Amino acid sequence: MTVQAVFFDMGGTIETFSYSRESRLKAVPGLQKRMTAAGINLYLTDEQLLVVVSEGFQRYHQWRKQSLQELPAWQIWREYIFIDYPINGQTLRRISEDLMLYYESSFYQRNMRPEMPVVLEAIQKMGLRIGLISNVCSRGQVPINLRQYKLEHYFDPVVLSSEYGRRKPDPAIFHYAARLANVPTSRCLYVGDLISRDIVGARKAGYRLAVQIRHHFDNGEPDNGAVPDAVIEDMTELLDILRVEQNQAQADLHPSPVQAILFDAGDIIYHRPHRGRQFNAFLRELGLNPDNPHTAEKSILSDKAYAGQISQDSYREAIVRLYGITQPEQIERGKQVLCKEDDNVHFFTGVRETLTALKEKGYLLGIVTDTASPVYVKLRWFEKGGFGAVWDTIISSKELGIRKPDPRLYMAALQQLGLTAEQAIFVGHKATELDGARAVGLKTVAFNYEKSARADYYIEKFADLLIIPIIGSPATISTR
Repeated sequence: MTVQAVFFDMGGTIETFSYSRESRLKAVPGLQKRMTAAGINLYLTDEQLLVVVSEGFQRYHQWRKQSLQELPAWQIWREYIFIDYPINGQTLRRISEDLMLYYESSFYQRNMRPEMPVVLEAIQKMGLRIGLISNVCSRGQVPINLRQYKLEHYFDPVVLSSEYGRRKPDPAIFHYAARLANVPTSRCLYVGDLISRDIVGARKAGYRLAVQIRHHFDNGEPDNGAVPDAVIEDMTELLDILRVEQNQAQADLHPSPVQAILFDAGDIIYHRPHRGRQFNAFLRELGLNPDNPHTAEKSILSDKAYAGQISQDSYREAIVRLYGITQPEQIERGKQVLCKEDDNVHFFTGVRETLTALKEKGYLLGIVTDTASPVYVKLRWFEKGGFGAVWDTIISSKELGIRKPDPRLYMAALQQLGLTAEQAIFVGHKATELDGARAVGLKTVAFNYEKSARADYYIEKFADLLIIPIIGSPATISTR
């Protein structure tokens, strides 16, 4: 069938919630008790502590709305809530998750939507995967509430922003959930209560359907940015939507024996024609010689960054230090220059139009990339290019901890798409990566390729993908 997985939001969707100043004031003594037991006494009244906590969370909320980043609990308490209080950092780290769990459990009144057990049981009997994607600051509130509601056995995966580090509507968290479920994003349905987080995020990630369920609680913020595929008042209405999808599945057509096209990202989708210019100018400004490329050292660092062993920020700092830069402000400037160069991507001619055409033909599209950049960064580039929502799978070396030509990267994409190697093509430029794709049984297309690259097809323009024999109409494309 078309929809293979149904993902739910938690607060406002699986459960309703509410709060008032009065209810929160009643919860403050419990927070005071936990802090005192850990040796933290701010000598504040309950009223005063409520103000400190409320204003701190509001500051954090405004920051994360812009950044879409979710910080660890200890960092939230230290940098946003208790920023004006000299609390021992180690002490705060030890109790931060307990404080956050108490806050999210006791500063809100939560109740499961009563129809949820029946709905989830029906969806499970349809043979669909059921998952959850929730914006949440603690790691414990969602699992605990699911157990309290006796619903935990329905959900796999459960993806929390507090663990993943990114928040809805960032499409990266939706892609991550789909990958864990081994389902293409275009075969996923998402149900949430907020348009600005749930519907917008699912849309950006290319989910097939985005359904809004009404939650009658006004948080005082505008809620817009997309149009849901359906709006429901009761979760049982979701079952009718899924039944329609099941009936339509019989009409689904596969475009050809080849059903998916996988792409390398850098030097296939985009390139950086001016890379190195700004950093070299930065080095010269400091009186340093940029001519030494430090090739061996950079290769070791890039291997670690691409495998997720060091962060991209640490990688950039290490590159800057290779040139003998040690002053903190100069290191920071160098990192900013490298970041700016990384973001200066240029898309090859015809990429957006070609990907859109392939999607319209019914092909599943995926990225298999060696990268130090987080998935959310690449998705941001793709969104600016006008094709952020076309991807059914994004397999990143940074997330999986392995690099091409390791066959597990290619196989991870095929597994999520539910296809065999014979049903997919890989488009690449490096000889080693094309060889790795062929080794797992993928047909290969070389574009912007190295002289030593061996492939089944060679194209000079990105748009030629549409006319190679295995995808489109036969044409004069070399198959040496």
